[in-house]
Amino acid sequence: MFVDRVELYVKGGDGGRGAVSFRREKYVPRGGPDGGDGGDGGSVIVRADPNADNLAGLTMKKHWKAKNGEAGSGARCAGADAEDIVLLVPPGTIVRDRDRGNVLKDLTGEGDEVVVAKGGRGGRGNHHFKSATNRTPRQFGPGDEGEERHISLELKVIADAGLVGFPNAGKSTLLSRLSRATPEIAPYPFTTKHPHLGIVSLGDAGFVLADLPGLIEGAAQGVGLGHEFLRHVERTRVLVHVVEPAPSDSSDPVKNYHTIRAELAGYTIPLDSRPEIVCVSKAELPGADAVRDRLAAELGREVLLFSAVTGQGLSTLVSRVLALLAELKAAEVREAAKRAPIEFPTEAAVRTEDFKTQPVPSITPPGEAGAS
Repeated sequence: MFVDRVELYVKGGDGGRGAVSFRREKYVPRGGPDGGDGGDGGSVIVRADPNADNLAGLTMKKHWKAKNGEAGSGARCAGADAEDIVLLVPPGTIVRDRDRGNVLKDLTGEGDEVVVAKGGRGGRGNHHFKSATNRTPRQFGPGDEGEERHISLELKVIADAGLVGFPNAGKSTLLSRLSRATPEIAPYPFTTKHPHLGIVSLGDAGFVLADLPGLIEGAAQGVGLGHEFLRHVERTRVLVHVVEPAPSDSSDPVKNYHTIRAELAGYTIPLDSRPEIVCVSKAELPGADAVRDRLAAELGREVLLFSAVTGQGLSTLVSRVLALLAELKAAEVREAAKRAPIEFPTEAAVRTEDFKTQPVPSITPPGEAGAS
């Protein structure tokens, strides 16, 4: 089961209470207070883990509460801190406060984490309260309460390249041919209901390819599961637009291409500006070449042709994707260099002779004006 949205209640553990204790050894006449501090409560942490596929593992338990810290004891012995609870989610998960609606953190990279419910700090023992006027303090800290809140987790797939197009265009078959991913494939018309990821390799280079659910007309307005599908395109750097040359509904392939482009442009976050590689699938079918030529003439740029069955054109498609990703990375490096901070010379590198000093004018005190 694939789950990309879930709401949870999380609560950090309370801090342990501080101890009230006094030293009573026979040969320590002024032992004084020695109550230890309470331990800190455990926190609830959400962490990105690449081994997590989706959020299905969090659906069986909706309440997560960390343990409380232990109470302090005599001889200034502090109570033990409680262990944290770590919830593992896939990279690409957005963590929000459900009630306030603000984003706590966008966990985009491996190991990214956010504390969603911090544990309470342990209370202080009575030895912290001693003073010259309070030699036998009986005060202690009860320990702070842990934070609690409702959070919502939303997964948006992160991939270098994403396959978009109408249902049954051949996206799942292409992914299964280029990677070890095993999306559902059948000889009848149907659409993938959730994204599948695969790693495509060519020599020493590679990239993450996502089979995104098929779109239909009106997806940008929420028709079908349009919004659920389109939001997974947001994290995709390159779009691989797969066009079926002979749709089962006898529709025009070129018109279908423009329909998908309109849906990408009409989404809340316009997606039609993403770099795109257009390709026609099922090259083994009669007329696939003609559809490729029509699209290339209308768009005024290269349109690829491939067959996931025979393997025709697959290496060319992978090479084009790798080249485009390399161009994007180089552009990002250049943009980052423009925003690089200005490096000022260190104090040791500054030489006094580099600066021209002006003579300081002499000032005559008022009492000496006109004196001979």
